[in-house]
Amino acid sequence: MLITTKAIVFSALKYGEADLIVKCFTEKSGLKTYLLRGVLKSKKGKLKASLFQPLTQLEIVAQHKDKGSLEYIREAKLLVPYQSLHTNILKSAVVMFLSEVLRNAIKEEEANFPLFTFLEMSLLWFDQNEKTANFHLWFMLELTRFLGFYPDDSQRDGEVFNLEDGSFQYAETNNSCISDENVFQLKQFLGTNFDEISHIKMNQVTRSRFLLMLLNYYEIHLHGFHKPKSLGVLNEIYS
Repeated sequence: MLITTKAIVFSALKYGEADLIVKCFTEKSGLKTYLLRGVLKSKKGKLKASLFQPLTQLEIVAQHKDKGSLEYIREAKLLVPYQSLHTNILKSAVVMFLSEVLRNAIKEEEANFPLFTFLEMSLLWFDQNEKTANFHLWFMLELTRFLGFYPDDSQRDGEVFNLEDGSFQYAETNNSCISDENVFQLKQFLGTNFDEISHIKMNQVTRSRFLLMLLNYYEIHLHGFHKPKSLGVLNEIYS
């Protein structure tokens, strides 16, 4: 079945001498893995390897058999020409990191329109704005809304956050409870929108610690999730 859909590239892995295996989150079919034959050597084909950089937004015409095997892309065109995501060194490091987070966190092979809209609008904002040092932290926290473990803030005045239950408490009840500065930072991020995240004051140390807390939160709630390999690069860039 041929389908035309928006797609966001999560990863592109070289396979053999000239092929690419590409993972995309599509608007109409969820997560799909495609085999692009000869794309690394072809100069006249409809598909160009440059289209499949991490988090690029495309419109694709694809053949979906929906049998759990590799699918095929017939045509692809750039839907959103980014101005800075792949040229600004700071943003490129964040893009690499978040693409790994998304690849590890999102597994559903079915349409999720709210999630897709969140991804495309967030990336567009990130591309178009300059004060973005806290974007990856806000993005990871907001993503938990769609993954099913956004923090419950009904007891927001509690000074302890239970990573296992995803809720605030007044006392520690297990080894997954935290009561350090990350709790204060978490409360600042909850309920914020794009334009408010730049007002949250953090230095490199607090930003790094908060990120590690979020990654631990993901590891607790997502089976098989692991810290991205690009974490070291991200920390180096922001140091």
